[in-house]
Amino acid sequence: MRTGLGRERLVAVFLTAAILFNYPLLSLFDKPEPFLGLPLLYVYMFAVWGCVIAVIAWIVERANR
Repeated sequence: MRTGLGRERLVAVFLTAAILFNYPLLSLFDKPEPFLGLPLLYVYMFAVWGCVIAVIAWIVERANR
């Protein structure tokens, strides 16, 4: 894979993560109902955070092939 394409993908992941962690979306998940006994906002934030890390690792691994 070209280096430029990897950089573009990382920038796209960063911009997507910035949108996903922005206030309007976070307010959608700030509900008093728990999900599996945990606050919904915490579940959302850790799930998105884990997905962002997994996607970044996938992009970096593909760039190193």
